[in-house]
Amino acid sequence: MNAGIDQFMEDLKARTPGENEFHQAVREVIETVWDVYDANPRYKQAKILERMVEPERTIMFRVPWMNDLGEVEINRGYRVEFNSTLGPYKGGLRFHKSVNLSILKFLGFEQTFKNSLTTLPMGGGKGGSDFSAKGRSDNEIMRFCQSFMTELFRHIGPNTDVPAGDIGVGGREIGYLFGQYKRIRNEFTGVLTGKGLGWGGSLIRPEATGFGAVYFVQHMLKEMGKELKGKTVSVSGFGNVAWGAISKIDELGGKVVTISGPDGYIYDPAGISGHKIDYLLDLRATNNDVVAPYAEEFGCHFFPNAKPWEQKVDIALPCACENELDEADARKLVENGCFLIGEVSNMGCTAGAVNYFLDNKIHYAPGKAVNAGGVAVSGLEMSQNSMRYNWTKEEVDERLHLIMHDIHETCQKFGRDGNYINYVKGANVGGFVKVADAMLALGLV
Repeated sequence: MNAGIDQFMEDLKARTPGENEFHQAVREVIETVWDVYDANPRYKQAKILERMVEPERTIMFRVPWMNDLGEVEINRGYRVEFNSTLGPYKGGLRFHKSVNLSILKFLGFEQTFKNSLTTLPMGGGKGGSDFSAKGRSDNEIMRFCQSFMTELFRHIGPNTDVPAGDIGVGGREIGYLFGQYKRIRNEFTGVLTGKGLGWGGSLIRPEATGFGAVYFVQHMLKEMGKELKGKTVSVSGFGNVAWGAISKIDELGGKVVTISGPDGYIYDPAGISGHKIDYLLDLRATNNDVVAPYAEEFGCHFFPNAKPWEQKVDIALPCACENELDEADARKLVENGCFLIGEVSNMGCTAGAVNYFLDNKIHYAPGKAVNAGGVAVSGLEMSQNSMRYNWTKEEVDERLHLIMHDIHETCQKFGRDGNYINYVKGANVGGFVKVADAMLALGLV
């Protein structure tokens, strides 16, 4: 144990009681960057870490809206503008019943380092609401989004804060949000990313997080002298991120055998490909948040109230939500021969699972590196909006390839330990140093 780290965390917990997810995210970063921080007097004198863990601005607001029965409902809205040292705040909006300040602070903190790794000029932020679209009509979702943006609009802008989508916020929600912003401000600007192609969006943005994750995994495999072709892969979730990852894995010759939802997971030993991948989009569009219908549709196994990490695979890609893979799951994966874990969800693995992978020199990479493709293409969408120009699919994909390559290079540079790469250390230190040096250059901001 490190007394300096322990004291730092005790002080943080005293100031932010009950924010467990945020504390977990901070501790994971602090443990890997502490030696760099402790050895640099300029960082310590300027209290860079103490400043990094405090958001520049936290916005909370009520969101009243009317359901289809004419009843008023009220949700809580948030925007955590964490760090703008490298550029405008950039990070998604999450609409889910689990959303609270702790989760959004953890996501915004992580986003700061993730955006730093992309090499694009973007700061870190996150926002959302405890609203859930499950069981809601399109009109109810539209009215909620319009009310949410009626407050949020005053805090965002193309050079200030550029939100995107996240869990519960897809193309439909981005459309309603953007439409309300445009109505209030009477301007057409790139204030949101993830927009439709016909009104300012970028090609391959819906697939970008999943595509980028697979490109990063390819670099990990190459480092090991392996390739994706012929490998079996376990994927959790079944939304845009999982869909993008599954599509790219199938294209490159791998075989995905699982998807999951709150109701359990399906195991399809024949592999998820072709029209099965298309079916995932139909499944998500129902707003029912279940995967059991897939098993009925394609005659495969459904395991209720279980997680997919018990199946024998070569590669595991958690793509759903935070802390979805714990230490027991990690042990089971490794016992069954899994040799690579790419964390596509944000903080998808618990601290116990991460420590198990690292202690046993299992090839594991954290979300801030693996899933950076989504925000990277969001950054590319911002660039296209600024130029009033659209790149082709091939141009965007080429830039995404390059960004994921550069992130892997950064992880190698700061995380190599002999023949093993500690991707957690590499991603954290690489992201931290860039932000810290910029904060020093800008003074007390």
